[in-house]
Amino acid sequence: MSVQNDEKVIKQLGEQHNFQVKTSISLAGGSINRVYLLRTSEGERVIKINSATKFPGMFAAEKAGLDALKIAKALDAPEVFAVGQIEESAYLLLEYKKEGSQKVHFWEVFGQQLAQLHRNTSINFGFPSSNYIGSLAQYNNAESSAADFYIHQRLEPQIKMASERGFLLQNLSRVFKNIALEIPNEPPALIHGDLWSGNYLVNQEGLPCLIDPAVCYGPREMDLAMMKLFGGFPEDVFQIYHSAFPLESGWKERLSMWQLYYLLVHLNIFGSSYLPQVKKVIAGFS
Repeated sequence: MSVQNDEKVIKQLGEQHNFQVKTSISLAGGSINRVYLLRTSEGERVIKINSATKFPGMFAAEKAGLDALKIAKALDAPEVFAVGQIEESAYLLLEYKKEGSQKVHFWEVFGQQLAQLHRNTSINFGFPSSNYIGSLAQYNNAESSAADFYIHQRLEPQIKMASERGFLLQNLSRVFKNIALEIPNEPPALIHGDLWSGNYLVNQEGLPCLIDPAVCYGPREMDLAMMKLFGGFPEDVFQIYHSAFPLESGWKERLSMWQLYYLLVHLNIFGSSYLPQVKKVIAGFS
């Protein structure tokens, strides 16, 4: 899709929603979306644009995730103004979150608010709709236990995809059995689902704001495992979280179990450089 096409989408969007677009500035949007800051007659907005055929339902799913975070009233998240499609382009129109400087107690607030988010629960593990993690489909069919959810809705689809890409993994039935024995018996928690350091920002009030969610009602340790996987979060945030919402004993030893899902996602998106880490985790549960 061309920049000229994006300009056409932005112009038509303004006409549909009765605002005038004064300027549009390209922002960093990653490899999936093209992102623009719009200065409009209604104020500043952010628009994401991508291919409606290549990523069907992606922005509707992102809206559902952001709406769930907003309803939880724990951590800040952008408001969604509109989601839709113009010709072959899908779009998501969002509140523009101006970035500020961290307050002194930023990480204490982060840990407390993340614990508050995770206290939101549901009858089953899953979510009303499936969504995406990065460019990959993420399945959220209802499961009654954390083990069934993690194995059937998270690990199995990624392992199947890895196999289709030529990455053959061994002894999986034993791995699944051993993983199921390790998963604590906790109720579902509303989790961000892809909580690495690139998916939060510091808002104008100096507080954390979550973006680009891959939400579900899932095992809450998954968020902490993702936070630990690539770094960027100080130890303080985990200590504060644990004080606010104590974790089951052995949670640190279980981090690699949850990280297996995210490593498989990276294997399927970025390729074989993640294969040694995937095999190492699998070997640990074989």
